[in-house]
Amino acid sequence: MRLVAGLGCRRDCPADELQGLLLQCLAEAGASLHELVALASSEAKSAEPGLKALAERLGLSLQLLPVDILRTYEERLNRPSEKVRDVTGSPGVAEAAALARAEALFGGRAVLLIDKRRSASATCALACIHHEAERP
Repeated sequence: MRLVAGLGCRRDCPADELQGLLLQCLAEAGASLHELVALASSEAKSAEPGLKALAERLGLSLQLLPVDILRTYEERLNRPSEKVRDVTGSPGVAEAAALARAEALFGGRAVLLIDKRRSASATCALACIHHEAERP
């Protein structure tokens, strides 16, 4: 399976916290780091050193998406948040970013394998494309 992780975070969230949450989500999904092909977040997070450091550490691309793209996924979010909307302009960052990047990379309609999980300063969601051969 090929997975995309969507990540959100508070200002100055350390890479170690982001990585810990990501690994927790992968374990919950029964997946490994080898199945992860990209990271995604909001372009509002472009100055976050923890996100950049995590992408470099894992050797993955980090796609920062504009809020107008993230907003188009509102109806598909499992855990929208008015607080997040007030801060970012979108009701979700992690879930929306994961879905948007998975669809851009793989084509087809992405699904959330793991909806938004949170730590003290970060959020993470995992999205994938289910092809007919992969469906249970």
